[in-house]
Amino acid sequence: MLSHVVLMTFTDADDAAKAKDLLEGLVGVVPQVRTLQAHLDELHTPVSAHLCLITTHEDEADLRGYQEHPAHLELAQWLRPRLAARTVVDFSRAG
Repeated sequence: MLSHVVLMTFTDADDAAKAKDLLEGLVGVVPQVRTLQAHLDELHTPVSAHLCLITTHEDEADLRGYQEHPAHLELAQWLRPRLAARTVVDFSRAG
């Protein structure tokens, strides 16, 4: 099992809620996504990102399939120009 974690900071913090909704809309559309969680930051500290995305995939090939899926690519076209920063961590775990 491969976990994919993305922390996003937006140029306009108000875009985070729409991004969350759009990301959650990928569930059931992109078959390579086993689970998807999107969380908005609640504390708004100076070092906080606005949005955290956590997806799980069977393996690296499924992660690539998710990243290359037309629905993800369309969302990314909307998302990327609105991002001030993005950080990714991918890691494997048992089960």
